[in-house]
Amino acid sequence: MTGHPAALNITPGEHIHWHIGSLTLNADTIIATVIAGLVVIVLGLAVTRRASSTKPTKMQLAFETVEQQVEGQVEDAMGVKTAPWVVPLGMALFLFILLANWISILPTKINEHHGEFAPPPASDVNLTYALAIIVIGTMHVAGIRRNGLKYYAHIFEKPRALIPLRIVEELIKPVTLSLRLFGNIFAGTIMVALIAALPVWILWAPNILWKLFDMFIGLIQAFIFGLLTVLYLSSIKPHEEGAHH
Repeated sequence: MTGHPAALNITPGEHIHWHIGSLTLNADTIIATVIAGLVVIVLGLAVTRRASSTKPTKMQLAFETVEQQVEGQVEDAMGVKTAPWVVPLGMALFLFILLANWISILPTKINEHHGEFAPPPASDVNLTYALAIIVIGTMHVAGIRRNGLKYYAHIFEKPRALIPLRIVEELIKPVTLSLRLFGNIFAGTIMVALIAALPVWILWAPNILWKLFDMFIGLIQAFIFGLLTVLYLSSIKPHEEGAHH
């Protein structure tokens, strides 16, 4: 049966590989990640260089809007004075994930398995695990530096019977944080592959509609990851000042 040969080419989750000794690297993920990171850095430097208090550019206004939103979330969750560095961290993660999610709309040929567009790097669980480890690792390091071992006092609060569950909750935080982002973005790559199997004469319509929806999902997922980053890091606040998240 060869009625739908295009369907045979649906291969989401496959990657172009680089082999360095015994290591196997996902080349398309690395390239797309580097592109997204460089775009954030270049835009940030451009905004800083042309920053003006009297005649701000549209890009400066966009950056300042993101900064104000993140700063507001940090203030509500923990108070900016508790850890001012959370604001630039949350902002950087939001912008990076947003651009990484939107990179699939670029007309590139990074990965032929995914048609004419580069797959968003967050559709590779290796990247989302790395991002989650950065966030949760920072949370534990900052919490211990600020509060010492008292940072973990909430685990041993009454009722004692819940101590095992609280320990499990702490251990699975990087897993849930990473898989939430990965699952939503990976689902988008599957939809793109399915749409690519449609006949050419009708392909353009669902492809445009899905790309618009995919951009919206990418924005929402970047916002959620940034918000959860702020909420997790708010736990570094001394226990007596508020509840842990």
